[in-house]
Amino acid sequence: MRAVPEGFEEAYRLQRARYPADEPAWQPVHTVYVPADRFTERTVADWGERALSLLKSHLASAEEMAEVFGVPGGLAAVVHDKVLLKLATEPVEDLRIDFEDGYGLRPGPVEDGHVDQSVAAVAAMSDAGTLPRRWGPRVKSFADGDPERSARTLERFVTGVAERAGGLPDGFTVTFPKILMESYLGQFAGVLAGLEAELGVRLRFEMQVEAPQTLAFLRGDLNESLGGRLAAAHFGVFDYTAAIGLPPHEQRLDHPACDHARHVMQTALAGTGVELSDGSLAAAPASDRTLDVHVLWRRHAELVRHSLRHGFHQGWDMHPSHLVSRFATVYAFHLARYDSYRERVRAWEERRAAEGGVLDEPATIRTLAAALRRADATLP
Repeated sequence: MRAVPEGFEEAYRLQRARYPADEPAWQPVHTVYVPADRFTERTVADWGERALSLLKSHLASAEEMAEVFGVPGGLAAVVHDKVLLKLATEPVEDLRIDFEDGYGLRPGPVEDGHVDQSVAAVAAMSDAGTLPRRWGPRVKSFADGDPERSARTLERFVTGVAERAGGLPDGFTVTFPKILMESYLGQFAGVLAGLEAELGVRLRFEMQVEAPQTLAFLRGDLNESLGGRLAAAHFGVFDYTAAIGLPPHEQRLDHPACDHARHVMQTALAGTGVELSDGSLAAAPASDRTLDVHVLWRRHAELVRHSLRHGFHQGWDMHPSHLVSRFATVYAFHLARYDSYRERVRAWEERRAAEGGVLDEPATIRTLAAALRRADATLP
């Protein structure tokens, strides 16, 4: 018997640590961004009520659901009911209180005041049981040249919530934008480490991929180098497309340049356990007329489907109307293939050809099973 090659045990240990290949038990389908100065304990409820009102006013029947979103007739009623239920019970899965682009530059005392206002709202939501399953702030970028402001906002926010809520509620994460230098990631992880020592909790963060420079330092051991603190990578469509010189009318999620960036993200972070999220549509209905609302929903649904086809199961929602098209499109995507996927997995387990004579490879079966688990975790 040949001896185990020298160095194999260490390489295998690193492989298991670096590429755990664990799928999340649950990943939000969206992140809702709300400017910090406009955030209150009523924000999530208000978004849900506004989205529900839009649905009832402009998509009252399953037939309209089928027509607007292209949902097969047999699924339209099921999707319609699920969206109604979702908006009434959990309209926002992941909430980000924005101190960056959506908030802008404010004098220091003003931003401090909005941090305190946000802390009070989060604590009230925690007490009421209305805090989304994921939540947290987006702080300013170190690329702006003022890391002290970013760190001050984060520290004031985290310590304030922990004090008022009796600890940091589950689901916390912080978004770190515009990372033009790899060293900023390590520096931000160091800020988190200091807060961890103070609060006795584990803190993780999301990085935003908003510049072509960021793609250069995405790699498999990135999370490992950050002490396992990197939870997700979110694509930022508008900063990215502006940075590479696309004209304004081509700043869209389904541009080929964005496809390239997403594929780099997937390739670099595959198997690491770092979640991936797509970006946003910066548009709202042009008016309250049904025609304008439907135009917005159709366009948003196109982009959500594009993301889903490319393996991005999460995106940003910037307006209450987006909740309707987000949930409708995601639910239809999972339900349309659920039964066929399940049949193929069963056929594999029973060592027979699936319907249509399909003979699946083991890798395909793993993908099918993962898709079923994701659907089960996503659908209400």
